[in-house]
Amino acid sequence: MASAARAEAVAPQRTGRPLRAWQQAALAEYEERSPKDFLVTATPGAGKTTFALTLAARLLQRREVARVVVVCPTDHLRLQWADAADRMGIVLDPGLTNAVGPVRAGTQGYVTTYAQVAGKPMLHAARSTTVKTLVVLDEVHHAGDGLSWGEAVEEAYGRAARRLCLTGTPFRTKADERIPFVRYEEDGFEAEQGGLVSRADYTYGYADALADSVVRPVVFAAYTGTSRWRNSAGEVVAASLSEAGTRSVEMQAWRTALDPKGQWVPHVIAAMDDRITHLRTDGGMPDAAGLILASDQDDARAYARIVRRVTGKAPEVILSDDPKASKKIERFATGSARIAVCVRMISEGVDVPRAAVLAWMTSYRTPLFFAQAVGRVVRARAAHESATVFLPAVRPLLTLAASMEEQRNHVLPPPKTVQGDELDLEPLSAEEREPVTAQQFEALEADARFAHVLHSGTAHTGSGGPVAAEDEEFLGIPGLLTPEQTASLLARRDDELRLRIAQRASAPDDTGELPLVQDHPDEEDAGRSWRDAAELRREVNRLVARVAARTSRPHGVVHTELRKHVPGPPSASASVDVLRARRERLRTML
Repeated sequence: MASAARAEAVAPQRTGRPLRAWQQAALAEYEERSPKDFLVTATPGAGKTTFALTLAARLLQRREVARVVVVCPTDHLRLQWADAADRMGIVLDPGLTNAVGPVRAGTQGYVTTYAQVAGKPMLHAARSTTVKTLVVLDEVHHAGDGLSWGEAVEEAYGRAARRLCLTGTPFRTKADERIPFVRYEEDGFEAEQGGLVSRADYTYGYADALADSVVRPVVFAAYTGTSRWRNSAGEVVAASLSEAGTRSVEMQAWRTALDPKGQWVPHVIAAMDDRITHLRTDGGMPDAAGLILASDQDDARAYARIVRRVTGKAPEVILSDDPKASKKIERFATGSARIAVCVRMISEGVDVPRAAVLAWMTSYRTPLFFAQAVGRVVRARAAHESATVFLPAVRPLLTLAASMEEQRNHVLPPPKTVQGDELDLEPLSAEEREPVTAQQFEALEADARFAHVLHSGTAHTGSGGPVAAEDEEFLGIPGLLTPEQTASLLARRDDELRLRIAQRASAPDDTGELPLVQDHPDEEDAGRSWRDAAELRREVNRLVARVAARTSRPHGVVHTELRKHVPGPPSASASVDVLRARRERLRTML
């Protein structure tokens, strides 16, 4: 009851800003029907988290549910959801593991991942049926990443009181691989591509969000160039990114362009940095930042060194196997660093509102990954903001960009497989993923040059006349510069960058093995109840160890004695108040 009372006390404050029109309409639709299952499809950046937590606060306030469980794709998103819930007055524990049985006292629920649910579905079923529970399935298409995941989600939450499903885009599913709790309808597609498409109870597409100024308009700046590589026969082949004759040649030219040893990557990084500078000085975004998407960790580290050489500043490098990855994302989101280099860590759901520029330096080309990655730079904070995406001028990416420009709310197939908490979004087809040895392929060099701006599915190359200096600040704002003028401006800047890159590329790199970024000391996390509880548990364990060492007794004996003096569940499940009392008791024992 205390949890519900807290939600009731703070729910009217919400996040301190009024709900958007679509959020109000979706809430009205939900409350009119009061359904057991509800699917919301809202374009990335529209505010699905705020909608879900507002609904949760209302259901808690009316005591229609007593617990909230959020299931999301990655560990970092657990922290993001917990922080957002804390601002709404809902305490969700992001650190509850499968090793801990009951939901911790003093919380109103927890945040977990699809991988954890698949690990122990019956445990999560028990947690969601002990009391009336609202289960929020964030990016619910992940439940279709593997058949076992869908089965686990159904087993865990099939008896939950309410279920809210969220996704950024509609998704297709084969008839025998339906995602639980989602309604489908026939879409007329070929059988091998799946004959069912998700049917949302409320839809808020990219076009709607753009009209409401909820998201930024996107300028797609395509860069071509000539790539040279040596094939398996030892022959040197040269081809343009934008004029490759066959798909195989196009893929090899694309791969060569992304090679860190060539000149395509540093040229585009310089163009990206120039755009960030323009946004910070003249574009009304003094904290503007950019994201670089790499295909793998080796490329990410190499691109980071190039960023340091080209811009003179170290980027944030965010890799999936780095235990500090979540800290780095949070630091980048709230800090002042200009550029972050990552593989997949910021592709879906991660909120970095100041990121307005994206450099596509990966061979990933699935529609879902493209939509989610571009979604990281379209979240609008103020009027007249725009996003810029720099990408190779290859047909697969230009097709995706044109489709997004035409209408972002198009139907996307789900990804194929999952490893751990991350999507394994394979960029190439099976035949293209054959291992390539050094004898079969050797990237030699690649240059870069501005190709065109994509607008309404049409490429504009910059032949539309000069742009006055006073008009440059309007780059990217629809209606103020024509597509031809935008292309002319980017082409002119590209010529200026070419000379700058040539000069910097010839300069010796005396940085050695570059320390890309200094780790910051841990900041004080007090003030958030779930963070307080985690720190208190660590402190209790440290004090137990000290008492055990001083008295020559096992840790377990000290824990047992502690629970006798301060009754309650084990520390892993204890509330903040109980943990504080135990801490004080331990201090008296020293």
